[in-house]
Amino acid sequence: MKYTGPKAKRCRRQGVNIYGSDKYDKILQRKPYGPGKGPRTRSKRPTEYGRQLLEKQKARDMFGLSERQFVRLYKAAVASQDQTGDTLMKLLERRLDNALYRSGFALTRLQSRQFSAHGVFTINGVRVTSPSYRLKIGDVIEVRSKSKSSPVFTPILEAHEKYMPPSWLKVDPSNLKVEVVALPAVEDAEQAIDVRQVIEYYSRR
Repeated sequence: MKYTGPKAKRCRRQGVNIYGSDKYDKILQRKPYGPGKGPRTRSKRPTEYGRQLLEKQKARDMFGLSERQFVRLYKAAVASQDQTGDTLMKLLERRLDNALYRSGFALTRLQSRQFSAHGVFTINGVRVTSPSYRLKIGDVIEVRSKSKSSPVFTPILEAHEKYMPPSWLKVDPSNLKVEVVALPAVEDAEQAIDVRQVIEYYSRR
Protein backbone atom coordinates (compact mmCIF):
# COMPACT_ATOMS: atom_id res chain seq x y z
CA MET A 1 0.00 0.00 0.00
CA LYS A 2 1.34 3.44 -0.96
CA TYR A 3 1.83 6.02 1.79
CA THR A 4 3.36 8.79 -0.30
CA GLY A 5 0.59 9.93 -2.67
CA PRO A 6 -0.66 13.51 -2.22
CA LYS A 7 -3.96 12.40 -0.68
CA ALA A 8 -2.24 9.95 1.67
CA LYS A 9 0.15 12.71 2.72
CA ARG A 10 -2.72 15.07 3.48
CA CYS A 11 -4.47 12.46 5.61
CA ARG A 12 -1.26 11.68 7.52
CA ARG A 13 -0.52 15.39 8.01
CA GLN A 14 -4.02 15.98 9.34
CA GLY A 15 -4.15 12.72 11.29
CA VAL A 16 -7.65 12.01 10.00
CA ASN A 17 -9.25 10.34 6.98
CA ILE A 18 -10.40 13.42 5.09
CA TYR A 19 -11.48 11.53 1.96
CA GLY A 20 -13.66 8.77 3.40
CA SER A 21 -12.13 5.83 1.55
CA ASP A 22 -11.24 2.78 3.68
CA LYS A 23 -7.72 2.70 2.30
CA TYR A 24 -6.86 5.95 4.08
CA ASP A 25 -8.03 4.48 7.40
CA LYS A 26 -5.60 1.61 6.82
CA ILE A 27 -2.79 4.03 5.98
CA LEU A 28 -3.42 5.99 9.17
CA GLN A 29 -3.42 2.79 11.20
CA ARG A 30 -0.08 1.69 9.76
CA LYS A 31 1.57 5.11 9.78
CA PRO A 32 -0.13 7.32 12.39
CA TYR A 33 2.42 10.11 12.01
CA GLY A 34 3.06 12.87 9.50
CA PRO A 35 4.81 12.43 6.15
CA GLY A 36 8.59 12.61 6.33
CA LYS A 37 8.54 11.47 9.94
CA GLY A 38 9.11 8.18 11.70
CA PRO A 39 7.39 6.56 14.69
CA ARG A 40 10.07 7.93 17.03
CA THR A 41 10.27 11.40 15.56
CA ARG A 42 9.57 14.14 18.07
CA SER A 43 6.97 16.49 16.69
CA LYS A 44 7.30 20.19 17.37
CA ARG A 45 4.40 21.65 19.27
CA PRO A 46 2.41 23.67 16.71
CA THR A 47 1.74 27.34 17.31
CA GLU A 48 -1.81 28.58 17.75
CA TYR A 49 -1.70 29.95 14.21
CA GLY A 50 -0.31 26.64 12.96
CA ARG A 51 -3.22 24.73 14.51
CA GLN A 52 -5.72 27.11 12.97
CA LEU A 53 -4.09 26.86 9.54
CA LEU A 54 -4.03 23.06 9.73
CA GLU A 55 -7.72 22.93 10.68
CA LYS A 56 -8.64 25.27 7.83
CA GLN A 57 -6.71 23.14 5.38
CA LYS A 58 -8.39 20.01 6.72
CA ALA A 59 -11.85 21.51 6.16
CA ARG A 60 -10.92 22.63 2.66
CA ASP A 61 -9.45 19.25 1.72
CA MET A 62 -12.37 17.34 3.20
CA PHE A 63 -14.93 19.22 1.14
CA GLY A 64 -12.66 19.63 -1.90
CA LEU A 65 -12.82 23.44 -2.02
CA SER A 66 -10.37 25.97 -3.36
CA GLU A 67 -9.28 28.81 -1.09
CA ARG A 68 -11.46 31.23 -3.05
CA GLN A 69 -14.53 29.02 -2.63
CA PHE A 70 -13.90 28.58 1.08
CA VAL A 71 -13.39 32.32 1.67
CA ARG A 72 -16.64 33.00 -0.18
CA LEU A 73 -18.51 30.67 2.17
CA TYR A 74 -16.79 32.21 5.20
CA LYS A 75 -17.87 35.71 4.13
CA ALA A 76 -21.44 34.50 3.62
CA ALA A 77 -21.38 33.03 7.14
CA VAL A 78 -20.04 36.29 8.62
CA ALA A 79 -22.74 38.28 6.83
CA SER A 80 -25.49 36.14 8.36
CA GLN A 81 -27.10 37.08 11.67
CA ASP A 82 -26.43 33.66 13.16
CA GLN A 83 -23.31 32.24 14.78
CA THR A 84 -20.56 32.32 12.15
CA GLY A 85 -19.11 28.86 12.77
CA ASP A 86 -22.49 27.13 12.84
CA THR A 87 -23.57 28.92 9.67
CA LEU A 88 -20.37 28.00 7.86
CA MET A 89 -20.83 24.31 8.64
CA LYS A 90 -24.48 24.41 7.59
CA LEU A 91 -23.53 26.01 4.27
CA LEU A 92 -21.00 23.25 3.68
CA GLU A 93 -23.64 20.63 4.43
CA ARG A 94 -26.08 22.14 1.93
CA ARG A 95 -23.74 21.66 -1.04
CA LEU A 96 -25.08 19.22 -3.63
CA ASP A 97 -21.99 17.00 -3.52
CA ASN A 98 -22.14 16.78 0.27
CA ALA A 99 -25.86 15.94 0.21
CA LEU A 100 -25.21 13.07 -2.19
CA TYR A 101 -22.53 11.78 0.17
CA ARG A 102 -24.75 12.25 3.24
CA SER A 103 -27.65 10.51 1.53
CA GLY A 104 -25.46 7.47 0.96
CA PHE A 105 -25.49 7.74 -2.84
CA ALA A 106 -21.69 8.06 -2.97
CA LEU A 107 -19.08 6.13 -1.03
CA THR A 108 -16.78 9.16 -0.65
CA ARG A 109 -17.07 12.93 -1.06
CA LEU A 110 -14.69 12.69 -3.98
CA GLN A 111 -17.10 10.32 -5.73
CA SER A 112 -20.04 12.60 -4.93
CA ARG A 113 -18.18 15.57 -6.46
CA GLN A 114 -17.60 13.53 -9.61
CA PHE A 115 -21.29 12.59 -9.79
CA SER A 116 -22.25 16.24 -9.35
CA ALA A 117 -19.78 17.64 -11.86
CA HIS A 118 -20.80 15.08 -14.49
CA GLY A 119 -24.51 15.80 -14.07
CA VAL A 120 -25.40 12.27 -12.98
CA PHE A 121 -28.17 13.65 -10.77
CA THR A 122 -30.93 16.17 -11.40
CA ILE A 123 -32.48 18.70 -9.03
CA ASN A 124 -36.23 19.16 -9.46
CA GLY A 125 -35.93 17.49 -12.86
CA VAL A 126 -33.15 19.76 -14.12
CA ARG A 127 -29.65 18.45 -14.75
CA VAL A 128 -27.13 20.22 -12.53
CA THR A 129 -23.35 20.07 -13.00
CA SER A 130 -22.27 22.25 -10.08
CA PRO A 131 -21.09 20.39 -6.93
CA SER A 132 -21.45 23.65 -4.97
CA TYR A 133 -25.18 24.03 -5.78
CA ARG A 134 -26.81 25.17 -2.51
CA LEU A 135 -29.85 23.10 -1.67
CA LYS A 136 -33.04 24.41 -0.13
CA ILE A 137 -36.07 22.79 1.50
CA GLY A 138 -38.24 21.03 -1.08
CA ASP A 139 -35.46 20.27 -3.53
CA VAL A 140 -35.65 16.75 -4.98
CA ILE A 141 -32.42 15.12 -6.12
CA GLU A 142 -32.76 12.12 -8.42
CA VAL A 143 -30.41 10.11 -10.58
CA ARG A 144 -30.88 10.64 -14.31
CA SER A 145 -32.79 7.80 -15.95
CA LYS A 146 -29.88 6.96 -18.28
CA SER A 147 -27.58 6.51 -15.24
CA LYS A 148 -29.90 4.36 -13.09
CA SER A 149 -28.61 1.09 -14.48
CA SER A 150 -24.94 2.04 -14.13
CA PRO A 151 -22.92 -0.67 -12.33
CA VAL A 152 -21.23 2.04 -10.25
CA PHE A 153 -24.33 2.15 -8.04
CA THR A 154 -24.32 -1.58 -7.21
CA PRO A 155 -21.76 -1.40 -4.36
CA ILE A 156 -23.23 1.91 -3.23
CA LEU A 157 -26.72 0.45 -2.79
CA GLU A 158 -25.28 -2.63 -1.08
CA ALA A 159 -23.51 -0.40 1.43
CA HIS A 160 -26.67 1.71 1.81
CA GLU A 161 -28.49 -1.18 3.53
CA LYS A 162 -26.45 -0.46 6.68
CA TYR A 163 -26.42 3.33 6.33
CA MET A 164 -28.58 5.82 8.24
CA PRO A 165 -28.82 9.21 6.47
CA PRO A 166 -29.40 12.43 8.47
CA SER A 167 -32.97 13.47 9.23
CA TRP A 168 -32.87 16.53 6.98
CA LEU A 169 -32.74 14.23 3.95
CA LYS A 170 -35.61 11.89 3.01
CA VAL A 171 -33.90 9.13 1.06
CA ASP A 172 -35.44 6.62 -1.35
CA PRO A 173 -32.53 4.27 -2.16
CA SER A 174 -34.49 2.01 -4.50
CA ASN A 175 -35.05 4.95 -6.85
CA LEU A 176 -31.81 6.78 -6.04
CA LYS A 177 -33.87 9.76 -4.98
CA VAL A 178 -33.60 12.15 -2.05
CA GLU A 179 -35.71 15.09 -0.90
CA VAL A 180 -34.50 17.97 1.28
CA VAL A 181 -37.14 18.07 4.01
CA ALA A 182 -35.33 20.44 6.39
CA LEU A 183 -32.17 22.48 6.67
CA PRO A 184 -29.25 20.71 8.35
CA ALA A 185 -28.80 21.32 12.07
CA VAL A 186 -25.47 21.94 13.78
CA GLU A 187 -25.34 18.34 14.98
CA ASP A 188 -25.62 17.17 11.35
CA ALA A 189 -22.37 18.92 10.40
CA GLU A 190 -19.01 17.22 9.94
CA GLN A 191 -17.78 16.44 13.46
CA ALA A 192 -14.13 15.98 12.45
CA ILE A 193 -13.73 19.74 11.91
CA ASP A 194 -13.04 22.17 14.77
CA VAL A 195 -14.82 25.09 13.15
CA ARG A 196 -13.78 27.46 15.96
CA GLN A 197 -10.18 27.14 14.80
CA VAL A 198 -11.22 27.82 11.20
CA ILE A 199 -13.08 31.00 12.18
CA GLU A 200 -10.17 32.20 14.29
CA TYR A 201 -7.81 31.68 11.36
CA TYR A 202 -9.88 33.85 9.01
CA SER A 203 -10.60 36.48 11.66
CA ARG A 204 -6.85 37.20 11.80
CA ARG A 205 -6.86 38.36 8.20
